[in-house]
Formats: sequence, structure tokens, C-alpha cells
Amino acid sequence: MKQRPDQLGAQLARELKPVYLIHGEEPLQALEAADAVRAAARAQGYDEREVLSVETGFDWSSLAAAAGSLSLFGSRRLLELRLGNSKPGDAGGRALRAYCARPPAETVLLIEAGKLDAQQLRSAWYTALDGLGVSVQCYPLEARQLPEWLERRARARGLQLTPEALALLAARVEGNLLAGAQELDKLWLLHGATPIDAESLLDAVGDSARYSIYDFTDAALEGDAARVLRIAAVLQAEGEATVLVLWALARELRLLAQAATDIGRGAPVDAALGRLKVWEKRKPLLRRALGRHDTVKLRRLLAQAARIDRCIKGSEVGSVWDDLLELALRLAGCDLGLPRVV
Repeated sequence: MKQRPDQLGAQLARELKPVYLIHGEEPLQALEAADAVRAAARAQGYDEREVLSVETGFDWSSLAAAAGSLSLFGSRRLLELRLGNSKPGDAGGRALRAYCARPPAETVLLIEAGKLDAQQLRSAWYTALDGLGVSVQCYPLEARQLPEWLERRARARGLQLTPEALALLAARVEGNLLAGAQELDKLWLLHGATPIDAESLLDAVGDSARYSIYDFTDAALEGDAARVLRIAAVLQAEGEATVLVLWALARELRLLAQAATDIGRGAPVDAALGRLKVWEKRKPLLRRALGRHDTVKLRRLLAQAARIDRCIKGSEVGSVWDDLLELALRLAGCDLGLPRVV
């Protein structure tokens, strides 16, 4: 049974399943989800705990041995399997399926794993674990989800943030949930239940936002010029390689140009994106960008990207970061009033 991190508490309150698989690359959500399972197990008398860490040369028969051994004190057990970023492989897959086929009584298995790829999510061992218990996917929140996450957490903490303060906090900690949680804790110590406005928040909160080149391209596709400017400043300050930033932008521009060509020939937007194997999650972003740009505009943007590439390689003179920002802002739909590369 698949659950989001924010659904896990309600599920644990209903019943304790024999297996919990916590996976994904968002560390705070993964840590808190695993802690919630441990707390629920302790509350129901699972006092004994055994930990198995999967490292190079791990013997998967030890899982069956742990499952088959009797508790030292005859009590209920929490068995933790720390998979990390390791892949179970054939031996691990067989061991996990065998465990699910005959789960030991009075035992809860908690598995902590990193990001699982598409092949792993379709594997027989994952299906067996998800069928017997609960799988919790802890993936990074999108920018639009962060304010709601912060508001929910602030409310649970007893904090009162004005809408302006909440929006400002989301901008300051974007991409860094741990920093967001720490800032809320700090605000509680400083202000308690006193309402907090944007000015009070600025006095207390640092800038802990984390961005990647993919956040930059997504902001441009979204048409969010303010976010494009903010992310560009952070990436430049952190020394992000300009060649990677250009690669990410050019990849999206080529895809958009292909889709726009198909649309110009009469193909529906969804059909054009489907032919290019665009993920469902990304289709809304690309639809919005296609609503702003036709084939001619996209070819101009690709020509601008080619010129930036020559600047990076030293065959033309230019301010690369300024040019990258201009390209992203034009993709976002901003008319900068500057001559276009044809």
C-alpha cells in the first residue's frame, strides 16, 4: 500500500502493518517517517530491536536467520533493514520475497532505502513488500507544494505566520526541508504563539534555499521570471558549471521545438508530447511553455543557446551568466526589449 509521508501518521494510528518500506532521496521526510514507524511500534509493545545494514558482501541469508530466530525475551520485535543506496540484486530480491511469503509473527520489518529507480519499483520484491505492508515515497517537494508543507508544520508547532511571512519563508528555504523545519523551530523559540509577519521573519531566518539546474529550467518553463532570477543568483554564487546550465536549457528547448513542429503539422499537444515520451508530471510545464512559444520563437532561442555555447568554448565573447539568464527569461515569456539572435 503506497502512502505519502503526510499520510503515514493516520495509517499508523489505524493499524501496524508487518512491513514498512521508506524510500526516496528527501532526507528529512525519510528520517521522520522511519521515526514514526519506530514510535508506533514501541507504543504497541515492540520493545526489541535488531538492525541489519546492507553493505558490500552482505549475506542476505541473515535476513531469513533474523526472521526465524526467537526473541531473546519473548517480546515483539522491530527488525530494521538499512538498504541505503544499495540494490538488493537477485539474492536480495529472493530473500525479500521469501520474507513476505512467510512473515514472522510478532515482528515488524522496517526497510530504509534511497531513491528507487523505475525498474526497482516494478520488481517482484517491491511488489511483494508493497502488497504485504506500506511503502512510503519520500521525494523532494515541488516549489508549489512547499508553502502548504510549511504551513501545516507551522500550525502543528503552534506558530502563526502571516501569508507574506509564509511566502517569504518558502522562498528562503526552497529545496531544503531540513532548513525549513529548523527555521520553524527557531521561530517558535523566538516568538512562540505570537503572530509573525514578514519583517519579523526576515530578522530571524537565513537564506537556505537549495536549487539545481533542473529547478532553473522548470522555473523558465513555468513562466516564473522572479524564480528564474532567484535561482540564477544562487547557482552563480555556488559556482554551478555554465555548461551544465546551458545543457539543461538546450535540452528543453530542443524538446519544445520538436513538439511545436508536430503541433504545427496538426498534432494535438498531448499527442506531440506523448510521442516524445514526456512524463505525465512534466506535461503541464511544457504545455504552458508551448502556449508562449511557436516554432519560430523556439528556433530563435536555440540559436541563442548555440551562441552561448560558443561563448563558453571561447570562440565568441560574451557574459555567459548574463546570456544564460536572458535565455531563461525569454523562455519564461519575458520580452526584454533586446535584439534577438536570428
